[in-house]
Amino acid sequence: MPKPRFVPADHPAFADLPVRYVTLSAGVRAAVHVAGQLSSGRVPVICLPGYQRNMADFTEFVTYFRRVNGGGWPVVLIDLPGRGRADNRLRVSDYGSLADARDVMSVITALGIGRAIVVGQGHGGQVAMALAAAHPLIVAGTVLIDAGPVTDSRGIVRLRNNLAHVEALRGRKAVFSGFRRVLHGDYPGLSETALDNLILRSHFVDRRGRARPLYDQRLIEGLASINFDDVLAAQWPLFNALNCAPLMLLRTQLTDQLRRETYDEMVRRRPDAAALTIAGQGSPALFDQREEVDAIADFVVRTSGKALGKVA
Repeated sequence: MPKPRFVPADHPAFADLPVRYVTLSAGVRAAVHVAGQLSSGRVPVICLPGYQRNMADFTEFVTYFRRVNGGGWPVVLIDLPGRGRADNRLRVSDYGSLADARDVMSVITALGIGRAIVVGQGHGGQVAMALAAAHPLIVAGTVLIDAGPVTDSRGIVRLRNNLAHVEALRGRKAVFSGFRRVLHGDYPGLSETALDNLILRSHFVDRRGRARPLYDQRLIEGLASINFDDVLAAQWPLFNALNCAPLMLLRTQLTDQLRRETYDEMVRRRPDAAALTIAGQGSPALFDQREEVDAIADFVVRTSGKALGKVA
């Protein structure tokens, strides 16, 4: 049996996100938070975070999204294996978007969901594409945020180097100072308190003053072979799988995960898709601006209505 990763029981980033566990293949568990009531009256929203990230990235989204929709809209947050409060995978070779898509389908089945609108950030968007390719009838709609068929190698190298730097620091003050310097370029003008809250979504600081990741470090080790100037293979057939349902495309202005030219090509290939740029921030999106959450909420309501045969 895989060992659960240690997460402090009182970690503040998870305080408002109680979870249940869904057992997947080989006894590995995903952690799942369900907000609202799963019912046949509204198509649930399933949120999938970035590569090494976890459901805490959707905390503000859930709070505001459910408020603008009357409080009852079902939203499902998932920590896939290796992230957050989920178990690690048994082998590093078990990690990948196809395995993650299979696990999302297992969670959907366990929760008795017939159709869903999938919101994916970064790697979560790639998982959404793989899910649509394998199970098109499940996907009622998709929202991609800083996600597409081509991942920017520069962003991967920067992520790997930044994490190695901050995780090598000693002392709580040095750790938070190092993280703030790393994050400042992606979130200019964000307060130190807000930056510190963002830090605690991906790490906790142990008693020795070391930054400990809330993810399996083997995820980062799996990126070791990627170089700054590598051109990663495009997966346009996976993007085309999203033709099964309505699509919304979002890109943060300062992201280094999705190149602008890739985003523009996605918009060109799907002229029917709603498209929006989130100004003044990078990945992950903070969902702290009303415009983008209102836009996603409007997309979800219209898409749900179409999926359920209601007038949109």
